[in-house]
Amino acid sequence: MPTIHWLGTGLSAIPGLKKLIEHGHSVIVYNRTVDKAIEALSGVDGDYQVVPFSIEAVKKYANAGDVVVSMLPGNFHVPVAELCISLDAHFVSSSYISDEMRDLNSAAIKKGLCLVNEVGLDPGIDHSMSHALVEEYRNSSVFSKENSHSFLSYCGGLSDVPNDFCYKFSWSPLGVLKALMSTSVSIRNSEVYTVTKPWESVEIYPLPMPWGEDEFEVYPNRDSRPFIEQYQMDDDLKIEQFVRGTLRYKGWKSAWSNIFSEVDSLNSADSEARLKEISDDLWSNYSYKEDEVDRVILTVELKVKNDSKVVWHKQFLLDTLGNSMGSAMAQLVSCSVALAVEAVMGNEISAGVSAAPHDSKLVDRWLKQADDISDHFVLVDHLN
Repeated sequence: MPTIHWLGTGLSAIPGLKKLIEHGHSVIVYNRTVDKAIEALSGVDGDYQVVPFSIEAVKKYANAGDVVVSMLPGNFHVPVAELCISLDAHFVSSSYISDEMRDLNSAAIKKGLCLVNEVGLDPGIDHSMSHALVEEYRNSSVFSKENSHSFLSYCGGLSDVPNDFCYKFSWSPLGVLKALMSTSVSIRNSEVYTVTKPWESVEIYPLPMPWGEDEFEVYPNRDSRPFIEQYQMDDDLKIEQFVRGTLRYKGWKSAWSNIFSEVDSLNSADSEARLKEISDDLWSNYSYKEDEVDRVILTVELKVKNDSKVVWHKQFLLDTLGNSMGSAMAQLVSCSVALAVEAVMGNEISAGVSAAPHDSKLVDRWLKQADDISDHFVLVDHLN
């Protein structure tokens, strides 16, 4: 039986790792601090061992046909994937596919290996929601290339109870601060919409929550355009709007105004040092304390118009809180990764570099698990 090599037991790793062990898989867990990994897995029965992490250790223990899971920082993914190819082992991560990862596609296909990425929460479960919506619409009686299409996907890791800063940090704020300096590209009013300062594109976004309509703040991130093809909306469909972005509590833009001003004023010479200072200060004041609960909201919406009339409009909405099984973020990310590992082991994913699968059977599996984890998981039909 193939062995699973799970690299890293950080904040978003444990629930999915436990699930794989409890499902009877043979697992080797790699972590820089062995004692922390052992403590995190205390009470878990199964066939697993914990060893100190290093690339050399993976090379020592991994064999052909095994699956290596990288829950490490992003800069490790490509070297680990390259090692997997040399060992004839498969690779899984929850991170976005980089250009360097994509360059490994031919080598992976040649060896019949799966290099699976984007199988966490965002990216991950959002992909499954998107595939499901697009497939259902394409199979509907109203599908037409003459229609205009508006696609929105927003995800936010939030605190259970909003604070004065409208946010809390599970790990170093430095990554969030650097993201504020990143350009985003999306489609708006049928044209390319480029944003260099996210806080200048914040909009109010209402969501159909169980207690009634509730308003949040959203803004675009990264480059949304490649996902038009990934979601199979690239065959001459008229795209009026296509945005993948971040969701925050209402009031976030105002609460963070001083942060935005300082980030905007930084020059390249001193930006790294100053960002580190801001990060340390934010971590001191707005990090999660022991026993505090996180919240995740994810929504994906597809609205279709014929002329000015809405003819199809459905929306997935997920809202969940952390609990005794782990934080909401950790459960949704790592349990999705675990599904990808089992799909690879079951020969259900094709060789090569890929993101979350669009095969309807696997999409349904991902969505069912997300529903099981979530406190609130619905598909809203806005026309019924």
